[in-house]
Amino acid sequence: MKEFKYTITDSQGIHARPAGTLVKETAKFESKITIEKDGKEVDAKRIIGIMGLGAKMGNEILVRMEGIDEEAACVALQQFFQDNL
Repeated sequence: MKEFKYTITDSQGIHARPAGTLVKETAKFESKITIEKDGKEVDAKRIIGIMGLGAKMGNEILVRMEGIDEEAACVALQQFFQDNL
């Protein structure tokens, strides 16, 4: 299992557009990918779950990847968050 923490820097937090893009990015990987905020964990491949986190600017999230391509998923998602959120 791989994981990383990230603090949201986008002034609008994780809203619909980046959440949809995030779902497309996570769908590229076979690994189970979850996002956790304040003890609530959701499937990162489901937009409703991501939106339900209500992640705002300054919130810290924990992203976990577990599976055959977890290393590649970790690298790609760290870059995604830095570029988009």
